[in-house]
Amino acid sequence: MSPAPAKPEDIRDAPLADALGERYLAYALSTIMSRSLPDVRDGLKPVHRRLLYAMRQLKLDPKSGFKKCARVVGDVMGKYHPHGDMSIYDALVRLAQEFSVRYPLVDGQGNFGNIDGDNAAAMRYTEARMTEIAWIMLDGIDEDAVDFRETYDGEDAEPIVLPASFPNLLANGAAGIAVGMATSIPPHNVIELCDGLLHLIKFPNAGFDKLVEFIPGPDFPTGGVLVEPREAIVESYTKGRGSFRLRARWETEDMGRGQYQIVVTEIPYQVQKARLIEKIAELMELRKLPFLADVRDESTDDVRIVFEPKTRTVEAEMLMQQLFMQTDLETRFSLNLNVLDSNTVPRVMSLREALQEFLDHRHVVLVRRSTYRLNKIEQRLEILDGYLIAFLNLDEIIRIIREEDEPKPIMMKAFKLNEVQTEAILNMRLRQLRKLEEQGLRDEHADLSAERKDIIALLKDEKRRWKMISQQISDLKKSFAKDSNLGKRRTEIGDAPKAVIVPLEAFIEREPVTVVCSEKGWIRAIKGHGLDSEQFKFKDGDRGRFTMEAQTTDRILLFATNGRFYTIGVDKLPGGRGHGEPIRLLIELGNAHEIVDIHVHSPDRKLLIASDSGRGFVVEEKDVIAQTKNGKQTLNLSSDEEGRCCVPVIENADAVAVLGENRKLLIFPLDELPVMARGRGVILQRYNSDGLRDIKSINLAEGLTWNTGSGMRGEPNIKPWIGKRAQAGMLVPKGFPKVNRFT
Repeated sequence: MSPAPAKPEDIRDAPLADALGERYLAYALSTIMSRSLPDVRDGLKPVHRRLLYAMRQLKLDPKSGFKKCARVVGDVMGKYHPHGDMSIYDALVRLAQEFSVRYPLVDGQGNFGNIDGDNAAAMRYTEARMTEIAWIMLDGIDEDAVDFRETYDGEDAEPIVLPASFPNLLANGAAGIAVGMATSIPPHNVIELCDGLLHLIKFPNAGFDKLVEFIPGPDFPTGGVLVEPREAIVESYTKGRGSFRLRARWETEDMGRGQYQIVVTEIPYQVQKARLIEKIAELMELRKLPFLADVRDESTDDVRIVFEPKTRTVEAEMLMQQLFMQTDLETRFSLNLNVLDSNTVPRVMSLREALQEFLDHRHVVLVRRSTYRLNKIEQRLEILDGYLIAFLNLDEIIRIIREEDEPKPIMMKAFKLNEVQTEAILNMRLRQLRKLEEQGLRDEHADLSAERKDIIALLKDEKRRWKMISQQISDLKKSFAKDSNLGKRRTEIGDAPKAVIVPLEAFIEREPVTVVCSEKGWIRAIKGHGLDSEQFKFKDGDRGRFTMEAQTTDRILLFATNGRFYTIGVDKLPGGRGHGEPIRLLIELGNAHEIVDIHVHSPDRKLLIASDSGRGFVVEEKDVIAQTKNGKQTLNLSSDEEGRCCVPVIENADAVAVLGENRKLLIFPLDELPVMARGRGVILQRYNSDGLRDIKSINLAEGLTWNTGSGMRGEPNIKPWIGKRAQAGMLVPKGFPKVNRFT
């Protein structure tokens, strides 16, 4: 049947933006509150809370037998969580994984996945029950400790939050992505959390420096070494945002004869071991780990990854520094303490606020449970009062019951009983009429009266309530022995790593190559030195322009007409097969500019750079290294200028030879040029209409030389051309090349 048409009164006009905004806001709120952000009080998201509550309803306590996970998932989905079964099962699996959760809430039996990243078996094959920690999370739930709400179908009720006598939020952490916000909370050691909570009860305004003495940092299930500076940890806990630097735990094993191997026994949290080893193997294949000869996974129940250095002379610290910088053996775990507070409002909390919210929740639970117990005691005392009256007037009550058709109102009037008391007396069994039973009732009445008095005093005394909460936290702390598997700290608090300068060549295998760049800007690196340049092949219409011998660990400097220097690692250049790649794919060089010169980088060298207008200066080569593809602006140019020359300054240079397009040559002392890191420079040679053609550093005693194409030729008597900077110069000597260049 087709749906009934909408009635006119069911249709309303609304702007599309308003309609979309209203619906998107509803979706966002649902995602934030019902999926992604945990509650600060019990540290659980709805799916986890429903899982634990359903397992309790199934009587899956720690001392009972296991039940199939499919049964648990079915109950959760059918009664409380109307979403896909796999999302529920994934949540259950994670709560059972010791490498994912610091304090597992589910005791799993079967294949629940492993640290290599393998998935758990299907839910029909695995079984589960609650752990002791999950059980105490639910302690008091039947004593009106928390509020309940209707389930999605209205047929049952579920808790809004658990009583949570265990600080689950910080102990197990949480992660989630909502709409426009996210949460990321690392796990912590429960003994340290208890120490922090006890201190906060005594000193509610405790400083973060003091709290970090009790809670020095996260404690991850997989161990590792926390190498974040203490100041950064304090700042992260103060703001509720930050990150923690975590490294793998490693040691060296002596193999004899000066040889050794490195063994990693703990890897950072949430790093898949199999993927980590894959990544290391890929880097070895790409020759990015030249110090590493082999990697082996010898793990059983415990992690054991073995690294073999290439030679015995390789330092273990240097090899590990390589691995830390390039692999997930070092990671950063972010802290974003974004949670739902006690009013279900999402906000980022500091460590102290999160601890205080847990304590406030425990206080509310204590008051509610005490009030519930007080009501139960008063109800029982009311009935006991009726029983005691019945024992004092037993014969008369028996007579009334035997002889009267409606004994209830007569008993109420005769003995001043209320309806509840009278109903209880009428429902008494005959065996309860013994003399011993009367004494038991009097003893019970006395005990309950004393307990009621004690609870009333407790509810009136806030200090006593906090003292009781302190005792509960102390008892919780004692249940986790410091030397037990759950109690002892797994993540070592290490010192912040010292700055280790790892040279570039440490990451690249050193090999000789010849760098070839064509006139049209196609560049490549051909293996080997001493190659015959006649054998180099280029695209049709193209030919060689720059050729230089280098090592794969070197860097090359490119100077362009825009006055910028660009830096490319030789190992990043395409191989010698084919014609290479356009150099513009490796650097951000616009089509309006061209490469002026290319050099193999030498950090101790100086360069002489100049524009076509004849302005220039000397620059230290170490100052022109670019860190990005955009290069580094060194020679400042006006709109009608271009970079023209970039030549190395020779070791024994004491003068500069400048050649103009008008074929006039000027030689002046090198010390007349400033050494700058950036600028426009000074005038080297003056021109009427032409510009600068070439430049060269020379030694006056050796004279001036130039390349004729068939060999080198020179002019030893250069006195006529020696002058001062910014002069016009004189025409070049006889025999100077017609191409008007020194080389």
